[in-house]
Parts: sequence; structure tokens; C-alpha cells
Amino acid sequence: MKGKLKRFEIISQRENVLEPGKEIFLKIKGHWNEYYFKRERPITLELACGRGEYTVGMAKLFPERNFIGVDKKGDRIWKGSTWAVEDKLNYVAFLRTEILFIESFIADGEVDEIWLTFPDPRPRQRDIKRRLSSSRYIDMYKKLLRPGGYFRFKTDNTELFNFTLEELALRNDLVDYQFTHDLYHSHLRPECYDIKTRYEEMFAAKGEQIKYLRFRFSH
Repeated sequence: MKGKLKRFEIISQRENVLEPGKEIFLKIKGHWNEYYFKRERPITLELACGRGEYTVGMAKLFPERNFIGVDKKGDRIWKGSTWAVEDKLNYVAFLRTEILFIESFIADGEVDEIWLTFPDPRPRQRDIKRRLSSSRYIDMYKKLLRPGGYFRFKTDNTELFNFTLEELALRNDLVDYQFTHDLYHSHLRPECYDIKTRYEEMFAAKGEQIKYLRFRFSH
């Protein structure tokens, strides 16, 4: 507990973590490039970012973009924000909030790409609406993305992935839609840059195949 409290204290002082209690937290919507990044660049948003392996990993590969990692757990965000500070990645930010409230912090069309990486599968039937790849969340992501922007999703969980495929099959607004149940034996592998989260490494070590899909919205 002492270690966790220390991490909370650290991120409360960090500019690259936006969380309740900071003035910029409630003012950032629609102004990420202006208020935080101080430069006009395409924004990549990682939802359920955990420790931020993807956010930081992609930032190193694409310094011409801006990156936002979102998670509700401050002790997880502490790790990613530490990496960003150590590597002087001043075009990386972390937002501490529930994904359900993301529209309070991101304006319509403000981001150019969304990644959803290894979210909680929420296997119980009563939690279907809380799955981050359910229809109500997909509708939300559609608003946040600029026209033509990609949504990308990775998971090890077969049940969640199949659920997501079923949800997407009901839509008529997807283009350039592709998916695979075995990313590392797929032509889609280069799109993920071989960046692996702690969860991915853990599940892959157990023999789990990594699932991936991506699409754009047609309108």
C-alpha cells in the first residue's frame, strides 16, 4: 500500500498525467494539441492502456504523432508516465478516467486512431454492456475518431473477441474491416509493430493466440 500511495503522489506532480484535481483535467476536451502537446499533430488514443507499453512503444516509433493513454488505475499509469519522462517523450500524455466518461475529455473527431488493448473481458453475462467493445462503446469511439481514422483492437480472450465480431456484424458502417484469431501468423502482424504488453506476454506464454481486428467507419 505504501508503494501505491507513493506512486499516486508522484503522478499528482507530473505534467504528463491528467487526473482529477488538476486544473487542465476539466479543460482539455477539444484542446489536446493546443493546451497539452503545444503542437498540431495527429493523435493516437490508447484505451485501457494499463502500464502504457503500447502508448510509449508507438510514441518511440512515431515521434511525428501525439499519444494519449487512458486508464483508471493510477498505479498503472505511473509506470507509463515514468517511461515517458525517462525517454523525454513530451508528446505522450496519460489520462486517468473511466472509459465510460471519455467523451468528457475528447471532442468529436479529435483523435486520428484508437487502440483498445487487452481490456477486461468481463465474462459475466450481466456485464455485457460494460465490455469496452460492446455496441454502445463502439458508437462512442465513432464520435471521437476523425473521418477515416482507424479503430484497432487486440485481445487474448476468445470469448470477448467472438463477442466483438458478433457486435460488429450487426453494423453497416464499417470499411477496411479485417480480423485474425492468430495475429503472429497473420498478414496483419506488421500493423501491431510487435509491441507487447505485459498481459500479452503472459497470455502468449500460456499458449494463448492473440486476436486482432481493425476497421474504419464509412460515415
